Amino acid sequence: MTNSTMYQHLKKISIKIAVILFWLALWQAIYLIVGNDFIIPRPLNVFIRLGELALTRSFWLSVFSTLMRVFVGICLSLLAGSILGILSGLNKFCNELLTPVVVAIKATPIMSFIIIALIWFGSQNVPIFVCFLIAFPIIWTNIREGTKNVDQKLLEMAMVYRVSKLRVFKNIYMPELRPYFLSGLVTIIGLGWKATVTAEVLSLPLHAVGGRLYDARVFWNSIDIFAVTISIIIISMIIEAVVAHFLIGAKGRMIHSAN
Repeated sequence: MTNSTMYQHLKKISIKIAVILFWLALWQAIYLIVGNDFIIPRPLNVFIRLGELALTRSFWLSVFSTLMRVFVGICLSLLAGSILGILSGLNKFCNELLTPVVVAIKATPIMSFIIIALIWFGSQNVPIFVCFLIAFPIIWTNIREGTKNVDQKLLEMAMVYRVSKLRVFKNIYMPELRPYFLSGLVTIIGLGWKATVTAEVLSLPLHAVGGRLYDARVFWNSIDIFAVTISIIIISMIIEAVVAHFLIGAKGRMIHSAN
């Protein structure tokens, strides 16, 4: 790493730290102005509580359980959205059939999904169902558009040389659809996490981050509400950073293989 590169890297880190310190100072100033821990808790107390939570096994069990629900919901949406997206991109009737459903899902408030799911499923499966419904339209739309935009000249050439459908899908469709798939995945990670936690607040499954928010609200514990909310934000940022890291690696391998 050259001195110039290291300087730029340190500069970016310094700017991020300065931004964080600015917002913490603003939070402290608001706390001093309001002078009420119930409305705006003291930042120091919140981070002390966050540290206490991080040292408890039950907190990490809640985080792990919520992450597993997010994982299952996103995997189901990726599977269903990819298959139906490809079919919709290839078949006009399938596209016309599914479009109203996707539009309805996008227009329906998440609260309605949660209430309906509480009637249909047990509390453990409600967050998974909600995560799936939030993520599915995004993946379906991306894959459908990617399928429509596949290079027609390549398809015509494959038809002329009588290339098998399996090879056409593997060597033409998959490389063309990969950017649309990865873009959709990046988008649904954060949305799926937030939707799952929201569903947990109302469905109260066993071991859930959303359940901790609900408990804090029941007891009107502002410090816990802020601490759990900050933990949700931090975990979301970590998840998105990890996914972005792997996607950058995947793109690098794609470019290397193409060359």
